[in-house]
Amino acid sequence: MTNLILNTDSYKTSHFLQYPPETEKISSYIEARGVSRDFVPVEKTVFFGLQLFLEEYMSKPITKSNIEEAEDIFKMHGVPFNRQGWDYILNAHDGYLPVMIQALPEGYKVPLHTALVQVQNTDDRVPWLTSYVETALLRAVWYPTTVATLSRHIKDIIAEELILTQGNTEGIDFMLHDFGARGVSSKESAGIGGVAHLVNFQGTDTVEALVYARKYYKASMPAYSIPAAEHSTITAWGCDGEVKAYENMVDQFGDKLYAVVSDSYDIYNAADNLWGTVLKNKVIEKGGRLVIRPDSGNPVDVIGRLLHILADKFGYTTNERGFRVLHPSVRLIQGDGVNANSIKEILKSMRLNGWATSNIVFGMGGALLQQVNRDSLKFAMKASAIMINGKWQDVYKDPVTDPGKMSKRGLLEVVGDDFKTIRAEDRYLTSKYLKDEPRLNIVYRDGVLTKEVSLDTIRERSNM
Repeated sequence: MTNLILNTDSYKTSHFLQYPPETEKISSYIEARGVSRDFVPVEKTVFFGLQLFLEEYMSKPITKSNIEEAEDIFKMHGVPFNRQGWDYILNAHDGYLPVMIQALPEGYKVPLHTALVQVQNTDDRVPWLTSYVETALLRAVWYPTTVATLSRHIKDIIAEELILTQGNTEGIDFMLHDFGARGVSSKESAGIGGVAHLVNFQGTDTVEALVYARKYYKASMPAYSIPAAEHSTITAWGCDGEVKAYENMVDQFGDKLYAVVSDSYDIYNAADNLWGTVLKNKVIEKGGRLVIRPDSGNPVDVIGRLLHILADKFGYTTNERGFRVLHPSVRLIQGDGVNANSIKEILKSMRLNGWATSNIVFGMGGALLQQVNRDSLKFAMKASAIMINGKWQDVYKDPVTDPGKMSKRGLLEVVGDDFKTIRAEDRYLTSKYLKDEPRLNIVYRDGVLTKEVSLDTIRERSNM
């Protein structure tokens, strides 16, 4: 949708009539208020994705045709339309939205309940605009931040197992591959969620993520993939031709890293007899690395059995930590039924049975990019201050039925290395926070993106 006026909820159109008389400014903020029972247990979020939205949508002016389209739709829809207000923005501001947006630097891990973004109108004649952009702005923050947080949580799980089984985290950037493009609701979701994953990892099959990273975060090539088979390219040879299908993969790609789905018929026969006997010498002599992909069954059981078969057929070494590592020519990738819990279970089972984490990588699809929602981290945007006749007043909610929905009050600031959210006035009324670095920086003002950051810098922050 290119018309920013329509990028809202219907009920927002009547709000310009609902604020107190003489209202001049409204200040609102975005935060993650907690973790739902269905999401992973995190205490911090990885803030990401605002720059993408500001550049794509907020840096372009509204036009007269946008206003006329919105007026036509909303009047027929049965809700008021602030034609005078939008005409004023068009004429007085050349169509650019007169708002100021402050935000934390993207990529940092910050505690829940931290003010990630603060929004305020810059023209006293349009105080309603702050809340009008909530729908688009909140969506622009909650989705990529939730995906980046989930991806980071899984990276922490893998890192812990790598340290336990090999003493370092070498290779971790390629151990969770994004398979999610086909499992999301739209091409845009694939791009936004896909690039959010790339904050933490460098493996993806989501092409849109590459495009978004290049366009919005100055990353010439942020991630990589490898030649890989799918069931159609294997079963096209027929059941009797399965070994020929595998041999063709070795012939075509055997001198590099390549993946072959091998469960079309009997994964254990494929590992033991076809890969481990008929094609073993060819696989090794080609000098590349075969990554065998099971795609069905109980992952813990299947991986455990395959490790034993491949170790018996291809051989293995024992690392300094005493864990077995398969011959360099062969590894496994699990891409079926993969989520944070199954990854943890698989890696724990491998460790308890003496296998190094480096024997496997993971591909994650819908569970990475699609099985999240605004309530995963309980995201909300709330007004916290209002200026009436030149005087700022607190705005807040404190529902007796749900203390978890109590909102913050006043103009806000985030300070220090621990990202503590405080009232802005407290920074100057006491000496307690004067030495702390302010974290909410102006990133957008009146149509101009004032601060940009690269994916490389974001990755550095996430890994701190």
